[in-house]
Amino acid sequence: MRHPSHRPNTQSPLSVRVLSPARKQLLELMRSIYFGRIESLPIRSGEPDLSGPLRIVREIKFGAENALRPDLAQRDYYLKVQVVEMFAEFDRLVDHTVLSLEVKNGLPYRILVSESGS
Repeated sequence: MRHPSHRPNTQSPLSVRVLSPARKQLLELMRSIYFGRIESLPIRSGEPDLSGPLRIVREIKFGAENALRPDLAQRDYYLKVQVVEMFAEFDRLVDHTVLSLEVKNGLPYRILVSESGS
């Protein structure tokens, strides 16, 4: 059973310290990607599973900043609404595979998932 802190509440700010290790690891991965996407990300019991092979596609823009986010060294900070919404979607998906998690400025921008037609 998931810990209640894994159910993001968009009404009140959450900080990184309440997240599971898997969710913290995903945040660090997204921040290191900066622009790009993570493909074939398994979600197990609402948690991202980074233990298997993932395909990371990094977007490199010429004439633009491609550096890591300056707050990467911070260990505790409030989560942006995009992050809270992404984790809420993971909780809804429970056991699924995210086909693609698009990252912009080190933050989740959108996810693509497949669903059955029934």
